[in-house]
Amino acid sequence: MPEFGGTSYDGPTVEHILKMTSGVAWVEDYGDPDSDVRSLNDHVPDDGIPQLISYLSKIGRRAEPGEKFYYNSAETGLIGLIVSRAVDRPLADYLSEKIWKPYGMQHKATWMIDPDGAELAGCCIQAIPRDFARFGLFVLDEMTGEPSGVLPDGWFDEAGAQLIKETGDDGWGYGYQWWTFADGSFTADGVFGQAIFVDPNRNLVVASNSSWASPVGRDDGEFDQRDEFWAAVKAAIDREEASGDGS
Repeated sequence: MPEFGGTSYDGPTVEHILKMTSGVAWVEDYGDPDSDVRSLNDHVPDDGIPQLISYLSKIGRRAEPGEKFYYNSAETGLIGLIVSRAVDRPLADYLSEKIWKPYGMQHKATWMIDPDGAELAGCCIQAIPRDFARFGLFVLDEMTGEPSGVLPDGWFDEAGAQLIKETGDDGWGYGYQWWTFADGSFTADGVFGQAIFVDPNRNLVVASNSSWASPVGRDDGEFDQRDEFWAAVKAAIDREEASGDGS
């Protein structure tokens, strides 16, 4: 991306972006109207380049690439731009061809776009929970079933691993765009309670869609309640396996 020459993103690699260790001083605070995550969509570029790149180009650095983890949903959007440029087509078309249609999703999904007409890849794809679950099954098949050939062999062995162990949330690590746990499970975790939880060791997928009182579910305890639910489901599977009733 030549537009990043001389900026804080002139140095981080694609792997740094995947692990959110670019070191760029992005602020992901949903409660602060002046934070980056709240300000990005109001940004009007004055330099003729895409909104996301223009905004990120103006942010400074607080660590060297690879040194620290800072959650940055804009970097997920940046990955979307990287993929779209690599395949020279809209991200939605590529997703539809490679995963959505072959995996038999029940409904079409919609995707919000930015002022440049590009998908807001850091968020904003709308799909029913059953299709989120089907995406989880796609991931599970890549690891334990019949790989689709869409991803490199062993991709989720890295993507779902605790490549980053210190994230600021106790027990929550980070891989390539997935929040990861020490027992080998991992989750895609969105604001207000949407999630795709995958546990390859238990052949388990849990998809959820909610409307929490706060973006990350801390105000009323929903975040912890969901963690407790996942733990209860895993414990139930373990009991069935131990008793010989599991399938």
